[in-house]
Amino acid sequence: MRVARTLVVVLVLGLGACGQEEARGGASSPLELAHANAASGMVKTVPEISVTPDPGSRSARPDRDVVVRAYRSRLTRVTVAPDDGRELEGRLAADGSLWRSRQLLRTAETYTVSAWAIDTTGKEIFSTSSFRTLTPRATISASVTPLTGSTVGVGMPVIVSFGVPVRDSARSSVLKALKVTSTPKVKGAWRWMSSQQVQWRPRSYWPSGTKVTVTRDLRGLELSPGYWGGVSHTVRFRIGAAMVSTVDVDAHTLTVRRNGSVVRTIPITTGKRGFETRNGVKVIMTRERTRRMRAETTGIDKDDPEYYDLVVDYAMRLTHSGEFLHAAPWSVGSQGHANVSHGCTGMSTANARWLYDNSSIGDVVIYKGSPRPLEWGNGYTAWQKSFAEWARGS
Repeated sequence: MRVARTLVVVLVLGLGACGQEEARGGASSPLELAHANAASGMVKTVPEISVTPDPGSRSARPDRDVVVRAYRSRLTRVTVAPDDGRELEGRLAADGSLWRSRQLLRTAETYTVSAWAIDTTGKEIFSTSSFRTLTPRATISASVTPLTGSTVGVGMPVIVSFGVPVRDSARSSVLKALKVTSTPKVKGAWRWMSSQQVQWRPRSYWPSGTKVTVTRDLRGLELSPGYWGGVSHTVRFRIGAAMVSTVDVDAHTLTVRRNGSVVRTIPITTGKRGFETRNGVKVIMTRERTRRMRAETTGIDKDDPEYYDLVVDYAMRLTHSGEFLHAAPWSVGSQGHANVSHGCTGMSTANARWLYDNSSIGDVVIYKGSPRPLEWGNGYTAWQKSFAEWARGS
């Protein structure tokens, strides 16, 4: 590793205090450094402080540590700060031989490094230098769902989506830059759903009334070659009432529970043979007062007898593939008795309006009795896995 030298000023002062814990990765002692330097022909004969990245650099990588080393001396204090004066977090080795940063730098930022050390005669050494991090060709932000200020259901995962695929080597650093905190405190874990999306879910459903804060600070992370994280962002949302419904496909009923108590049982119809509604734990993804539904979006041609093109009321999406809860006044005669839909869950207009008015994005709808399983990733499928299985995907 290339080690840069900085100008050293020697002042006669008293010994400074020491005793910070050892820097990460294990720092070499001054004696070990002397042996290593002698072996390489680089014998230090005068006290010296060195800094990496090179002082004066204009393109330092922000995802690399700032390292300050002392030769024939002992570091007592190090500060690394950008123009706004907020000092970088770091750790000083117990023997004062090395200081290493513990925090990502920001792109296109100038940092000033100041270091104090004591040489073997008790004289204080002071060093100051600066460097600038690279200016990226492009910065990528990340969107967070739910939106700030929203109230969502107990099954809602936190979803962070990126504009470019996140390279494998950056994923662990990305997770460290994403934080989910809540009141009351809730245990949970992240899982990568794809190279462009990561989700966080609690161990079990969110407690009703929980206040959640999501922070992301991707500055200093190269998410994809040449593409760096953008500005930091904070999202705050809350969890509403625990609305957990159960659809019994064979009994043709939808039973709605609020905070554990049954509040309504609705006669419904689900998918007929060949169009069976999927079994599993689903989460309401969107709420739409009206929605146009066309069969070609599911692969049915216009000349097919099963083709449809209609506008429905009170539609709530459950899967990416197109399963909704919605009003179906044309099938009221079958609701509660037979499954006649193309996969959606239909009910009377009055019941659909009530369900729509009492539901939120993130509410849970559990389907039982269908032979067709819900595919992983077809909607918000976080609850299709146990928490142990889910956490392994982080």
